[in-house]
This record gives sequence, structure tokens and C-alpha cells, in this order.
Amino acid sequence: MVTKKEMLTEIDFYLVTDSGLSKQGTLSDVLDAVASGCRIVQYREKNKSTKEMVAEALQIKAVCGDEALFLVNDRIDVAQAVDADGVHIGQDDMPIDIARAILGAEKVIGLTVHNTSEAKEAEKSGADYVGLSPIFDTATKSDAGKGIGTERIRDVKNAINIPIVAIGGINKENCKSVIENGADGLVAISAVLCSEDVQRETREFITIIRKAFGRIS
Repeated sequence: MVTKKEMLTEIDFYLVTDSGLSKQGTLSDVLDAVASGCRIVQYREKNKSTKEMVAEALQIKAVCGDEALFLVNDRIDVAQAVDADGVHIGQDDMPIDIARAILGAEKVIGLTVHNTSEAKEAEKSGADYVGLSPIFDTATKSDAGKGIGTERIRDVKNAINIPIVAIGGINKENCKSVIENGADGLVAISAVLCSEDVQRETREFITIIRKAFGRIS
């Protein structure tokens, strides 16, 4: 049986939830994405109480089941409470070594990075993958900074051996170039969550990504 960590080898499309952008609601978005073949879901919620987050996280975990990795953004306490598959943290969040000590060796820990040196440090510290951000200019995250461009993906790819998830301003028009320049998977938040059909949009992203990888013709 494939372990959850082994699922990182075929990330394809990576869903990050955002209740502020969602048209159908977070749980509906996750249901649609997983039904479309999404293999990794990050629950990111900034506006709800811990109690509400735990309740929603339990529902999302049930949807992901064995089909998709279920990670919680930032909140290691919430991840622990629901026994999530892991967490995704940022540069200013809890240090990876402490997060690892709390969560254990089997849990997935992803770290947001912005350049090659941060990526190398992330791998050295024990991250299972990095989220490279922002590739293009994005309005989804106000503090993301200016897009670094697809050529930077290749630089990071050559510097580390763990998977790279690209994020920031990615849409169906530019996502092929993101994969071709070395990303192992990608996040497109507004392009999917702001649509009327999350299932269709997710499926179309996955098709483009898999074609770029040569997994399907």
C-alpha cells in the first residue's frame, strides 16, 4: 500500500482552500477537487475559531480518506487534533525541527520558500516538500511579493531533491510552463475557487499537468 508520504511523488494539482474566495463553501470545494483526482489538499482557514476549524478539518479528512493527502496550514494544534497527514508552514511559523518533534516522523511537513537558499535550508531542516512562491504576481495573498518567474523554479529544482509545489498567480494559460520548468505540482487558488465549477476546473488543470509530464497523451 502506498504511504501518504509516497503520494508526494505524484502531486499534480494541489488544492489550497480559502473560505473567503470560495463560491460553494470549503467542504464542497474539497469534495469536488478530490472527485476530480486531486491528490493533496491543504486546509487554510484564517477566519474561524479553533473549535470550528477542528470540526471542518474532520470533515475534510473524511473526504480525503486514502485518496488524497490532507494537510493543515500553519495550525499544528488543529493538525494534531484531527490526526491530519501533516502541515504546511511558512518562514515565520514554527521551526521545522520543533514541528517535526511534535508531529512525528511519519507526518508530511511542507514549507513555503521564495528562493534557492530558503529551499536548501528547508530540505536540510527536514521538510518533505517546498512551496515555491510567488511564481507570478498574485492578489490572493497580500504579502506574497512580486512574482519570481518560472526560470527560478529550475534553479530551485537543481538545488534540492525534495518535491517543489509552485504557487502564485498560476492559471490554465501559464501552468504548462510551470511544470516544464521543474515544478512537481502546482497550486491555483483563485483560478479554481472563484469558478462556478470547481470539479471541472480541477480536472482541466490535472489534465494539462499530466500532459506536460507525459503521463497522458
